[in-house]
Amino acid sequence: MPFTRRELLARTGTGLGALGLASLLAQDATAEAASPLAPKVAHFPAKAKHVIHLFMNGGPSQVDTFDPKPALKKFHGQQPTTAGLKTERKTGGLYQSPFAFKKCGKSGIEVSEIFPEIGKCIDDICVIRSMHTNIPNHEPGLLLMTCGNTQPIRPSMGSWLLYGLGTENQNLPGFVVLCPGKPVVGPALWNNSFLPGVYQGCHIANLDPKRVIDHIRNKNLTPETQREQLDLLNGLNKMHADKRAGDDQLDARIQSLEMAFRMQTEATDAFDVSKEATKTREEYGKGYFADACLTARRLVERGVRMVQVFYGSGQPWDDHGDIEKGHRTKAADSDKAVAALLRDLKRSGLLEETLVLWGGEFGRTPTSEGSNGRDHNHHGFSVFLAGGGVKGGMAYGSTDEFGFSAVEKKVHVHDLHATILHQMGINHEKLTYRYSGRDFRLTDVHGVVVKDILA
Repeated sequence: MPFTRRELLARTGTGLGALGLASLLAQDATAEAASPLAPKVAHFPAKAKHVIHLFMNGGPSQVDTFDPKPALKKFHGQQPTTAGLKTERKTGGLYQSPFAFKKCGKSGIEVSEIFPEIGKCIDDICVIRSMHTNIPNHEPGLLLMTCGNTQPIRPSMGSWLLYGLGTENQNLPGFVVLCPGKPVVGPALWNNSFLPGVYQGCHIANLDPKRVIDHIRNKNLTPETQREQLDLLNGLNKMHADKRAGDDQLDARIQSLEMAFRMQTEATDAFDVSKEATKTREEYGKGYFADACLTARRLVERGVRMVQVFYGSGQPWDDHGDIEKGHRTKAADSDKAVAALLRDLKRSGLLEETLVLWGGEFGRTPTSEGSNGRDHNHHGFSVFLAGGGVKGGMAYGSTDEFGFSAVEKKVHVHDLHATILHQMGINHEKLTYRYSGRDFRLTDVHGVVVKDILA
């Protein structure tokens, strides 16, 4: 039976609309496929989507924070052979902690008095007391903790996460590093190395939303004109790239221009902590570290894959002298902010999908350096994890009676990395990149997932 033109349009109208919708979806899919930062499918269902690494660069002392050792008081000043392990410098006798420890939460885990607020959150925290690393020296220690290798330059953990998973928000960098200045080693700690340049971490030193990234806004051109200009540049760059296949530096430059353009709409808002409620800001406290912790929450809730928050420039937790004054001061400056971040993430439901790591590149000796300081110690130290499918209210592993060396359920930095990747849905043995004739990975040829701490 023939249809009139009106009847034909009426009957096929839905189909025509679907064709239009399919066209738009195809454009979005093409755009995502073209972006190396587009979200990617994990190896298996993930427990966590984001990582926040609170890096206490310099090396906090385990026996003064999360690993109480009563034997230090009993043998204070003595030099038993079991406390004579080699570290970077010559040390003296055992040195008792100047801080009292208190059982906290329902779990009763002991926490140093310098962290009263973190102590209130201990039931959401897994303290790993049996960490160990390779070398008692800052540079290789920092590189191993961030990049999985003591030698520069290898891709950082954030770069590996971006490479393996992409990022949910295409208008912000997927890997953000918050540090007021530069830690020891510097940009190598968030470097992409042989991975494509688009996976490098974005270092933010100034948290002022108007100055967070220099020249982010164009004062002379409208967004529409900028888009036209960028499209022209991309066209010229593509012509140039077609003649030079595999130019990673050119690809990275093109992607950075695109990211800078998109960031104009979202970066300023994401870093503007003044938009938070007064009560929330007071909960975090004041100062760069407090604002950085709050910013980290604002970034992960916007889909950023990894945020690394360095406590400060240089190596601030490196207390070779006067451990009491040094650790008490830095703890007072950070305790409130760390606890506020954990509470804030929990209130919003983000803690379930955000894995928080706290710790330094190594620990410190239970023996004294000088009269009241502590040397670097790679034999045993503590870190803690929270959220992201990790058991809370748990102390895992142990060091010897003096807190010098990990002895029970030892966890190497490679194991820590393997566990973090596992919670993000990645098999650490399969996340590889071929470079210079061999396959590289974050954990090199090491690493075992610490399944006992996983919920």
